[in-house]
Formats: sequence, structure tokens, C-alpha cells
Amino acid sequence: MPLAEHLRELRNRLAVAVLAILVITAIAMVFAKDIMNILTSPLPLCTEEEAAAATGGGCATVVQQGLTSPFTTYIKVSMLAGVVIASPVWIHQLWAFVAPGLHQHEKKYTRAVVGVGVPLFLTGVYFAYWLLPRAIPVLLSFTADDAQNLVDVSNVLDLTVRMAIAFGVAFELPLILVMLNLGGVVTGKRMFGWWRGMVLGISIFAAAVTPTDVMSMVALAVPVTALYFLATGISVINDWRRSRRDPDAALSPDEASDLDLTPSTIGAPEEVGPDGETGGTGRDRRPGGFDDVT
Repeated sequence: MPLAEHLRELRNRLAVAVLAILVITAIAMVFAKDIMNILTSPLPLCTEEEAAAATGGGCATVVQQGLTSPFTTYIKVSMLAGVVIASPVWIHQLWAFVAPGLHQHEKKYTRAVVGVGVPLFLTGVYFAYWLLPRAIPVLLSFTADDAQNLVDVSNVLDLTVRMAIAFGVAFELPLILVMLNLGGVVTGKRMFGWWRGMVLGISIFAAAVTPTDVMSMVALAVPVTALYFLATGISVINDWRRSRRDPDAALSPDEASDLDLTPSTIGAPEEVGPDGETGGTGRDRRPGGFDDVT
């Protein structure tokens, strides 16, 4: 298609994805307060005006500052639910935009992308929610003596959203690597050669998106690194399976394949009749008993 058609299709795909997110967001507004309570539940709350110092800085009081803060938080929670719940739709639309540029044998992976990508994304989101109750008390333990923690709800939600999206995207890494391998872009051997840089990059990414404690960084870096090596192993197996069917699969585009230049024996020519069939009678043979070329 020309460029204008590609841009038009991209617009339509984005419109479908945004519409799905908006519909889920509108439905989530009905349950926004319940979702808000779930998202703030990892934060240990101080009850009955209990000071943080009484628990060694292990609890906090949730507050909302300003007139517009409750409404802004309400919308933010609803949109987060819309993005997460509508992930099957926008992941499918993203892949459907890329799929027409692939070969026929590569398009069969469309269902696999959605079927594996969505669970990986949701697993990352759940893992982030599982980690928060274990990371927040560590952060609160640095509270100064005789100080009380007043935590804004928007601050808690920002941390929750950031970690949920970061963990969800990070868990998509093995799917991206396997799809690149299936498309012939990168081999499993080359992916394994990247392991030092990948481990360092994953660690830096985990340190940037998680709270400022080592436990959270390790909790993200370890499973993502394990998924990277799992994707590398799958790619190596796929390369081995591909090389068995095609002995020239490992060759680079600039490298010539081996050619069999051994001369083969050519049999005697057969007689051809006027209708192009061999074995004609003497009456319908051409002069010399062969076709015009011979």
C-alpha cells in the first residue's frame, strides 16, 4: 500500500484501541473507589491517629490535598483499569498493523502473540502488585523519629501505575525476542552472546522503574533475566529445527551456498511426434525422428 494507506490504517487501528480503552474506562468509573481501595491497600495505614513513631515508621496516613485531587485520582484510576483490562484489544491491534508486512508463514503467529503477550503483560502487572506490600514498608522504615507519614493518594497511585506498566512491559521482552527470531531477524546464538549487556540493561531498567530499595530491583531483574534466557533457549531450539530443514539457513545474505557441480549423465534423446509426445511412429515423426530443435 502507499504511505497514505498505511497512515490511514494506523489511524483506524489506534482509533479501535483508544475506543476500547475509553469504553473500559467508562465502565471502571463505576467501580473507581473500589479499585482505589485495592490499589492503596499495600500501604500500611495508621489507625486511630496512631503516630508513625509508635510503629517505628511502619505506617502512614493517606491524604488528598486540594479540591481537584479526588477527581483527578478518580479519573487516573479508571484509565489505569481501562489500559490493563483492554490490553487484549490494543495488543491485537498493534500486531494486526504489523502482520500484513509479514510473509504468509509468519502470519500464523498472530494468535500466539495475543495468546502469550496478554498473559505475560497481566503477569507483570500482578507481580508488581504483589511486590508493593513488601517494598512500601521498607521505604517507610526510613522515617525520621517522631515523624508522621502523610502520603498523598496520587503519590501511591503514581508508584503503582509506574510499576504496573514497567513490569508488564518488561515481561513482554521474551515474546519480542522470540518473534524476532521466528522472523529471521536475530539468531539464538547471537541473542546468547548479548547476555552480559542484557543482564546489565535489565538491572539498570529495574533500578530506574522500581522504588529506591534493592529488594524491588532484584525482584524485577531476576524474573525478567530468567525470561530472557528462556527466550534465548527457545530461539536456539528454533534455529536448530530450521537448520535441519534448510542446510543453508545459517548462511548470511552475502554468503554463497554450496553448489553441487558434479557432472551428471544425460540419457539419449527420445523421439518426439508432431503432437509433442514421445515414441511416435515412423509416419508421424519429423525429419530425422526428433523435434525441430534437435
